[in-house]
Amino acid sequence: MKVLYAIQGTGNGHLSRAKDVIPVLQKKNIELDLLVSGTQADLQLPYPIKYQLKGWSFIFGKKGGVDMWRTYVRTNSARLQKEIRSIPVQNYDLVINDFEPVSAWACKLRQVPCVALSHQAAVLSPMAPKPKKNDPLGKLILTKYAPTSVQYGFHFKPYDDRIYTPIIRQEIRGTTRTNGQHYTVYLPSYSDEKILRVLSGIKNCQWEVFSKHNQTQFFWKNISIRPIDNDAFIQSMANSKGVLCGAGFETPAEALHMQKKLMVIPMKGQYEQQCNAAALKEMGVPVVKSLKMKHLDKIKDWIESEKRLDIHYPDITEQIIDRVLQEAGIDQVRELL
Repeated sequence: MKVLYAIQGTGNGHLSRAKDVIPVLQKKNIELDLLVSGTQADLQLPYPIKYQLKGWSFIFGKKGGVDMWRTYVRTNSARLQKEIRSIPVQNYDLVINDFEPVSAWACKLRQVPCVALSHQAAVLSPMAPKPKKNDPLGKLILTKYAPTSVQYGFHFKPYDDRIYTPIIRQEIRGTTRTNGQHYTVYLPSYSDEKILRVLSGIKNCQWEVFSKHNQTQFFWKNISIRPIDNDAFIQSMANSKGVLCGAGFETPAEALHMQKKLMVIPMKGQYEQQCNAAALKEMGVPVVKSLKMKHLDKIKDWIESEKRLDIHYPDITEQIIDRVLQEAGIDQVRELL
């Protein structure tokens, strides 16, 4: 069986998950090729990538959301269409897609089955929690961005039969944890200036902030600003007292698995993060709408609280991959019959 595994390269979560999925796929009796598209990741895959594409990336802003203007300016429609036409998806027996638009649309245009293996697939499930405020446009974008024919998803809980608990990286599983004195912060859609202004208002608390907007480390009052570094970030989380981050998926899931105190701030205008925030709030994780001075008391209450969830996510990556490969084979047999 010849398999194409296509991975979204915007943000770090998809690539982090791929680092555990790829070795499992390589163990199977298949010929595996990798495709990565996107421009906003800070991680690199330690595997040969056959197709490295610019794709369609959302650009992080500095005010709590996506920078729609920069996203629009950087979106080259002609180049994107050329990339879609260039991928020979018809030459593969199976295309596994982690919210990657180029291969998804190539499959759709050529009527090739495309199997979603992503968090977004779970978010779109009718059984998964949704925010109280309806967002038809956000839901439409999430649905149409990377269309697939079969869906398997990851979420904070297994909300239905095709939804699994998160894939926790082996780097996280093997890390020794301590309950230190600092809090780890990852809020890529806010500027360093904004983070410094708000968090410095909380005294007697040490913050380790990992920034997408700064390439050098510096200290200011009770805050350290550090550039993104995978190993340093894992160690910071493992030795932290708690984690303050966006309402993405991988970082909150890893913080929960480490049994760290967690507070999330969902990105503005980002439907997926609003859904994640709704799920986390339902589980008992405190959610703040935005990083503003008016929410400082909520952050202080969280710091003073010792409440943390007792969660352990089992290592079931191989079980998931086996199901995907088996059911894909069954579908192919049915089509031949």
